Amino acid sequence: MPVLASIATIDLPFKVPQQEIKAYANRMFATSFPEVERMLPAFDNTGIRMRNLCRPLDYYYQPHSFRDRNLDYIDISLTCSVQAVEACLASAGLSKEAITDVVFVSSTGLATPGLDALIINKMRLNPTANRMSIFGLGCGGGVSGYAKASTLAIANPRAVVLLVAVELCSLTFMRNDYSKSNFIETTLFSDGIAACLIAGDEAAVPCRQPVAFVANESRLYYDTLDIMGWEFMDGGFKVLFSPGIPAIIENHVKEILPLSCKRAA
Repeated sequence: MPVLASIATIDLPFKVPQQEIKAYANRMFATSFPEVERMLPAFDNTGIRMRNLCRPLDYYYQPHSFRDRNLDYIDISLTCSVQAVEACLASAGLSKEAITDVVFVSSTGLATPGLDALIINKMRLNPTANRMSIFGLGCGGGVSGYAKASTLAIANPRAVVLLVAVELCSLTFMRNDYSKSNFIETTLFSDGIAACLIAGDEAAVPCRQPVAFVANESRLYYDTLDIMGWEFMDGGFKVLFSPGIPAIIENHVKEILPLSCKRAA
């Protein structure tokens, strides 16, 4: 079985109390969003105390073009991803030459060539490394990326697979979008960057975490594609949320978990 060799997360520079963001949201939405008073308690209902942001809070109160925000996404993602990868290698006792595969997962910005290529170029990793760039998995990107990285390590037992997951959700915030979905987005999402190394059975890795990959499963429910996602607008990524999300989870999670646990066993 592939195992987790190391993991590293980035401590982003701006940690902001949820109540401070609530006050900012009230200020931003008050003049153009008539339901702001009714929906403000959503900030408290999340149970979130602190939020990690890649930019200071005042940044989000100012207008920024999609181009500028996406350039910020690329710059921050690359800089912080390299830091996370270096920490992973140090923790696992490996040199960068050991990396055979690179998997990059994100849904909050665009880059072509992808960030996987930018990371390889910046760090001078193996130029023949197998690359996989995954976009559009949203909240499930990290766990799905881990499953795909582990599948690569099963196919090649000597593999050392680098997985990097980046979500800079705050940079997708559209200042002039006064929809309910955009308001709810301000109550929930933070920014995060993490990397890990997944080693195959025969990989020469001095340090291994006691976490082994056992199995995975992915399931798509027909006619639910509009439940959560992006609508791509001139101004950027417009968030889409459906009120039906809790009902879908409630209706299907009891059906999925017993089957998944049985397959893993």
